[in-house]
Amino acid sequence: MKKAVIIIPTYNEVDNISNLINSLFSLSKTIKGWQIELIVVDSTSPDKTSSSVRKLQKEHANLHLLSTKKEGLGRAYLKGITFALNKLGADVVFEMDADFSHNPQVIPDFLRKIDEGADFVIGSRYIRGGSIPADWSLDRKFFSVFGNLIIRAGFMKIRITDWTSGYRAIRSWVLESSLKHLEKYSGYVFQVALLDESLKKNAKVSEIPITFIDRRYGVSKINTFQYMSQTLWYVFTHSSFIRYFIVGVAGASIDFGLSFLIIEVFKIAHNLFWLATLVSAEAAVIFNFFANNFWSFSHKKLTHRLSSYFLAFLKFSAVAVGALAIQAFGIQYLTNIFGARYWFVYKFFIIALVIIPYSYFLYNKVIWKSK
Repeated sequence: MKKAVIIIPTYNEVDNISNLINSLFSLSKTIKGWQIELIVVDSTSPDKTSSSVRKLQKEHANLHLLSTKKEGLGRAYLKGITFALNKLGADVVFEMDADFSHNPQVIPDFLRKIDEGADFVIGSRYIRGGSIPADWSLDRKFFSVFGNLIIRAGFMKIRITDWTSGYRAIRSWVLESSLKHLEKYSGYVFQVALLDESLKKNAKVSEIPITFIDRRYGVSKINTFQYMSQTLWYVFTHSSFIRYFIVGVAGASIDFGLSFLIIEVFKIAHNLFWLATLVSAEAAVIFNFFANNFWSFSHKKLTHRLSSYFLAFLKFSAVAVGALAIQAFGIQYLTNIFGARYWFVYKFFIIALVIIPYSYFLYNKVIWKSK
């Protein structure tokens, strides 16, 4: 029988934990084909949450209690995940809040998605059928909705709607391959880091709708400002698209610099502006190839064989031919119509609006494909 282990981190959840544990074990009796086990990871709660769990352990053999220091959500999950994988032999691990914000009744929906082939299932508040509380304050709605939009755009993973959801089911192989990366994250940004790393490991991600419910008892532990700042920093430092954009800016600077040198310093003839554009753009292409391979797409960089680099560079150059043609034709066409004085303005808009998105899409499809 397959085993699903539900990890519940707690800190001062004495008013919720007993009811949640009983609800989960009652539900487990109705789920066929899966054995359900629970791990409560308590961060030395002064309200004696752990005492309530110990009492219930006498009734439920599949209930486990781990105690840890108060070091953040990520640390608690890492301890629970390690126990679930190494001691319990979990096939699937759930993340779940202790305060009934996450409805236990949708657990069969998660497992159904897993049985259908998903590796990572997210309970999403932002797909059809999901929702957030209507009485949330405007600032909380803004941070939740806008924050997820920023993450989606930053990683260029628009189809995943809820990066910050704490209700998830994840196959064991995904967690095993991600643990080393996750050791660096102790707070709520752990959730974003886990999903990002899982995608880089080519996990198949699905979503189910959930209705998020505000807690009735206890106090939320999240520090919104700290969470948002850590999350934005994580996206900025780990997004392939943002790295690609930075490389693109550097490449564009090389491109502009050489064009300026040839056109303005060496005073090349107007009818040879196209040649200056080709020379400067090709120099940028060579820079971009190596910078993207070793930085932007480092998680899927090319193997260290000369033949691999040579073949990949040929493909890279072939993709870049379209960009070079667009630039050369565009700069000559626009300077012929509007004059040569503002050639740099035309070049800027051609690169920003056409070349960067065109190249990012094709480089991902042709050069740095997922392994």
